[in-house]
Parts: sequence; structure tokens; C-alpha cells
Amino acid sequence: MRALYWNGVNDLRVGTVKDPEIVNPHDAILRVSLSTTCGSDLHFIDGYIPTMQAGDVIGHEFMGVIEEVGPAVKRVAKGDRVVVPSFIVCGQCWYCQQSLYSLCDNTHPKPELQEPMLGGYPTAGIYGYTHAFGGYAGAHAQYVRVPFADNDCFKVPDGVEDETALFLSDAAPTGYMGADFCNIRPGDTVAVWGCGGVGLMAQQSARLMGAERVIAIDRFPERLQMAREHAGAETIDYTQVDSVLDALKEMTGGRGPDACIDAVGMEAHGTGPQYAYDRVKQALRLETDRGQALREAIMACRKGGTLSVLGVYGLIDKFPMGAIMNKGMTVRSAQQHGQAYMDRLLAHAQRGELNPAYLATHRFSLEDGPRGYDMFKHKKDGCVRAVFAP
Repeated sequence: MRALYWNGVNDLRVGTVKDPEIVNPHDAILRVSLSTTCGSDLHFIDGYIPTMQAGDVIGHEFMGVIEEVGPAVKRVAKGDRVVVPSFIVCGQCWYCQQSLYSLCDNTHPKPELQEPMLGGYPTAGIYGYTHAFGGYAGAHAQYVRVPFADNDCFKVPDGVEDETALFLSDAAPTGYMGADFCNIRPGDTVAVWGCGGVGLMAQQSARLMGAERVIAIDRFPERLQMAREHAGAETIDYTQVDSVLDALKEMTGGRGPDACIDAVGMEAHGTGPQYAYDRVKQALRLETDRGQALREAIMACRKGGTLSVLGVYGLIDKFPMGAIMNKGMTVRSAQQHGQAYMDRLLAHAQRGELNPAYLATHRFSLEDGPRGYDMFKHKKDGCVRAVFAP
């Protein structure tokens, strides 16, 4: 089959690779209909997350049609149109029973690669996202193996288009989880750093959960326009203000947002000496993260407020823990527990309350995958997400 694979830092290629096969009785083989880029992919493409190997097929956000199932699969069958959350879960371990699906104990075949960084507690496996996250083949391909298919394949209802279902794989559940972490109450103001796919989904989700005001922070006019149009957000272009913190204070009567969501992660852009410091240390591999957005979110949040961290991080310098402690903040973070939210998200999509298809600003064949990632990474032509059809 044809697939998009990692060949080295900032070197993606399309080639012919071995077709996936049923490995255990709970597997399914999915014929991929659509897959999409994700900002977290850029971290290993740029070399900030190690353990990639030449030839690794990438991509973790996808939907398609069941082509084959193992003998133990009962909930889905050949021909079903399904969406698959990006984390692979067993459904039986203690963490899955607590709906903490991205922490599944049984789907990471290489835990020794994560344990030194995570205190000996590895996450679940994920499709196409480094050997540190399991080494599973990704979904930018014609076919992909889905382990534990009964837990991880969700049938797409009639009336929900493929492009809508596609983003229910990762962007929508990540953003929805981030808003859910905020414990939103009527009258709350929620500030969201980042207007990419996850940030926009967090903004819309905050609205669905009852936030009175949503404030979106980014620097790209077309993305800020999407925030205004689709989430009813007020917006801040951080390149046009002296201080995001001062702007948020003014917009909230001096109190600060009730909750702040970081939907940016380790490759944040910014201004000023702290940003320059982060760029140098990251380039020298003395830290993995440029933490501008996370630090701003911590400092901007009101006393007693909630910080929800959706951006992917590794090792960050100059982390303002004192502000968190002294302001009495609640911090929530996780990789997405997509299976916990999928039924709700499909229902929202079916009722027309959440349709993330607008994130698909650019469409490519799989053969044009490297060009799609280049446009996505450099945000050319207003690219928010590049979508691939095998």
C-alpha cells in the first residue's frame, strides 16, 4: 500500500510499504477514507520528540471503513463507517475503567522508552507518533491496523459527513476535554491560547458547556476570524498588544479569566526576551519546549481559577510554579481521553451543534502528503488543517 512516512528530521516521503495484517483476534483493518495533519506531529517532524525511525508511517487523526475484523471483534463489522480516537485502549485496565483512556496500561509495547521521563508510568499507545508512544503504524496510508477495535472504532451516524467525523478523532475530543477540565459555570470567561484545530474546538466546546465569554489569542488574522465566526469569541492578536496579560485584565475588569486553556504546546511563538531565550535553548537542545503560551496562561488566570493544558510538552525551563501555588489555581492536563467523549461528540455533530469540517482548509491526495505538511507547518495560504484522501 501507499503511505506517508518519516525519513528524517523535516524529511517526509510517500512510498510503498507492507499492508497491515490482523495480529490478534481483537484487531480490525481499516480502509482509510480521510486523515489529517495535527500540530503535535510537528514536534517529532522537527526533531524535538525523539525515537522516530526512518520508514515510520505517521498520522493519528483519521476515519474510514472497516475492511476486515478479527474473530473476537463483535461491535463493528466489515463495511461499517467509523471514526477512531488517536489513543489505543484496551477497555479493561483500571485506567480505562476510570475513563482515563490515554493512560491505558495495556497498549504500550515499549514502556521502557517513556518510563524515565514519566516516573515509570507510561501512557497508552498512539498511532504514528514515535516509538516512545508505542511505535504503531500511523494512518496517513491506504490501510491501518486498529487494535482493540471494539473499544476504539465508533460508528459514524447517518447525516454526519466524513470531514466532520474526521476531526472527532482528535481535534474535537482534545478541545472538548480541555473545556470539560475547566468545570465551566454560567457567567464564566474562558481564555484560549491558540486558534489551530484544537484551540478552535476548545473555544466552541466552552460555548457548548455554558461559558458566557470566550477570548481567543493568536496572531493569524484568518484564524482569529474563525474564532469569531465559529465560537463567537472575542480575540486578541498578541502581536498587536503590548501585553496579553494587560489586555485580558482590561477585558475582565481586572480579575482575569476564570479558566485558561493552553492549546499551543512546546513550539509556541511569541515576542520579547523570554521568547528569544527559549528559542536559543531549544535550538541547543537544552530544553525541548518554548513555553510562552503556557507561562502567559498561568500568569493571566484569575486567583482560584483553572488552567487546562492541552499542548504537548516535554522539558520546560522557567516554569512559574509559584504563581500556580500562590494563586490557588487548579491545573488539569492529559492527552485526550477520546473514547470518553465520543458518544457526546457524535451526538453534537448529528444535531448540528458542533461541525468541525471547516478546519479542513486544504485537501490533498496522499501522494501530496509532504506538500500538505509543508503548507500546514508554515501556515501557507491560511492553512489550518491539511486533509489527505488515499
